[in-house]
Amino acid sequence: MSAPRITRRGERVLAVVNRDPMDAPHKLRTDSLVATGAGALSAVLAFVTDDGRFPDALGWVLLLSSALPLVWRRRNPVAVLLAMIPVLMAYHLLDNAHSAPMPQTFVVLYTVAVTGRPLRTLLTGCVVITVMVSVVGIIDAHHGLELLRISGWIVAVLFCGVDVRIYRQYVASVVERAERAERTREEEARRRVVEERLRIARDLHDLLAHSITVIGVQTSVASHILTVDPDRLDRTAVAQALDDIAGTCREARAELRTTLQVLRDGSTGGDGPLPGLDALPALVRAARTAGATVELSVRAPEHRIAPATGAAAYRIVQEALTNAVRHAGPGVRTEVTVEPEPGHPALRVTVIDDGAPSGPGGAVEAGPGPGFGIVGMRERARTCGGTLDAGPLAGGGFRVDAVLPLPGSPAGCPAPAAGPEEVLR
Repeated sequence: MSAPRITRRGERVLAVVNRDPMDAPHKLRTDSLVATGAGALSAVLAFVTDDGRFPDALGWVLLLSSALPLVWRRRNPVAVLLAMIPVLMAYHLLDNAHSAPMPQTFVVLYTVAVTGRPLRTLLTGCVVITVMVSVVGIIDAHHGLELLRISGWIVAVLFCGVDVRIYRQYVASVVERAERAERTREEEARRRVVEERLRIARDLHDLLAHSITVIGVQTSVASHILTVDPDRLDRTAVAQALDDIAGTCREARAELRTTLQVLRDGSTGGDGPLPGLDALPALVRAARTAGATVELSVRAPEHRIAPATGAAAYRIVQEALTNAVRHAGPGVRTEVTVEPEPGHPALRVTVIDDGAPSGPGGAVEAGPGPGFGIVGMRERARTCGGTLDAGPLAGGGFRVDAVLPLPGSPAGCPAPAAGPEEVLR
């Protein structure tokens, strides 16, 4: 039981030492107690020191009055010192006990040293010692020399104040650095949370937009088969369309479960592997089941492909195919090319569609207002240090061109070929 009590007492003492005296609570009350204690101690010294020099009535008034300004010592230490000097000079000129006023003198000098710059402290000490020795030396040369010998205590008090001030500044700097580091950690944590939310939002956008678009096109195909010639119902085609819808739903459910696992577990990367270039054929098959004609060309680079780069390429192709089917309809012709960038350690991803709205069911309604397809693809490319350009072609259709750096590439990526003005799609 005693150890915790000592620890708490030690912590309180350290808190008082480390605290800036200008910011301490109850300053007036504390300084009033300090002034009272200094006055009482000086009165005791007047009786026990300097035999035969007991203060008279005026001397007692001056002695006790010299401790009174200590009540305001932290408001303006220099002003308090200047107010005490004439009172003490008068006290010493009356040849009273010269050692008695030392308590209040030490307190005010310590306050000046602990609250001011070292240069001010040095000048203050020189002035006080000079004035005190000069005044006492005029009255009694013997006591003047004795006072000069004990002036080392005054220097010690000043140095003590300077040391305490430097120590408090050091503690304040350490605390400030710790608080800054804590703020930096919190800001970094918030930034990571925001980035993770954006990543999850992009994953959900890509997944849901692709799956819903493919399902919408497949549903349109089935509806077209059912309504174009009800008397000659192609049950095989309808069953195939429904099977494609079910397969798309299963794939979307599996990927959605992997994505939402991040939110459930609080992790930062999910439990399943990131989709990469090896998953592109599945995307192409899904687009073909929606009626699109897709030609895929993938040429693996010599450099190792980072998982983030492969995932970015996958998501860019996914979003580009989704946009092609959504805006041009199920009969759109699309070319997907993934190959190394000549002369650069980078991967170029190109998706070009002809924009022809043909085929049963027509184009899928894109919804009111512009979407975030191009913005999301550009963010995908930017997450791995790449660039992306997208826009309509002069002869019709749309082109998406991304360059993603590979390990060993220099800072930055070669910009993709200049294209038309980018649009939200």
